[in-house]
Amino acid sequence: MFKTRRILGCFAAIAGATLLAGNVAAADLEVPAAAPATPDVPFELLFGVKGTTNYIFRGISQSNNKPVIQGYAEAQFFNNFLYAGFFYSKVDLVTKPSCECDFTAGIRPKFGPLTFDFGYILYGYPNERRLLSPDYTTYTNYLTGASFDAPIYLTPKNTDFGEVHAAVTYNAHDTYILGAGVYYAWNWLGTGAPGTYVNATAKYNVPEGFLGFMPSGLSVSGELGYYDLGYVNSRLAVTSYGTPLKLKSYTTWNVGAAYTYKNLTLDLRYYDTNLNKGDCYLNTSDPQGTATGSGQSKWCGAAFVATLSADFTLSGLKDLLPR
Repeated sequence: MFKTRRILGCFAAIAGATLLAGNVAAADLEVPAAAPATPDVPFELLFGVKGTTNYIFRGISQSNNKPVIQGYAEAQFFNNFLYAGFFYSKVDLVTKPSCECDFTAGIRPKFGPLTFDFGYILYGYPNERRLLSPDYTTYTNYLTGASFDAPIYLTPKNTDFGEVHAAVTYNAHDTYILGAGVYYAWNWLGTGAPGTYVNATAKYNVPEGFLGFMPSGLSVSGELGYYDLGYVNSRLAVTSYGTPLKLKSYTTWNVGAAYTYKNLTLDLRYYDTNLNKGDCYLNTSDPQGTATGSGQSKWCGAAFVATLSADFTLSGLKDLLPR
């Protein structure tokens, strides 16, 4: 009955289960890395705060390349077999949510040096607003011949989404830590598009005195990941040919070094992706690209990030309190 004469098909905003404890920051999603619970403890609470010069999640800035403050808490039960956590971060995304507030839960069965992680993450973006294009779409009623204009929506009404994951890490005497994981979302950022992220991570804790001068607490780490993104729900966006809009899949990587002293960790890391600025805009609808008409975004490019974090455990607080 109605036919769309003009359809715009660019939208979405990349959002923000830790594979490696410590500082492999790449797809460490939702609940940031934290120290493992003390062995044989039926309950442990982990919590922390961090400041970062750029909140990057899976290769894409969630803070418009600006500094943000983040915090997290995770409750662990039965020697970290069962866990539930919360993550908070300020963000600067296209829908202008007040924060990213994530909830996660799962199990971490352990078999010798192997630790598995099977869980669910809910990415929440409260108080967001739907972005409209300054242009309009014209609809025509072929029965009456009447036409009317309607706004063009650049983002979904609600970008909250859930994700399940399966991951495994291999810890070789706390020196080499290798990991791999698969993360699947069936309604990525409310677009209807499926998203599957796979990654491999590696971390090396440098031995104290290595090369004759290395201090304790130094580590190097990196990640290689691939994000396979599908087709957007046709009710939200299609191409100018009327075909479903395909989001751009991409590869991302990061490498860095960290130094930990007691409860403080300084992490220096380099991030990048293989997305060009046009494909980055397709996946993010960066408002700058919309406002300037360039159709480009700098959210997916190479970035050097410094992060200072403070991590604590409930059982470890007694060591910090005055005696």
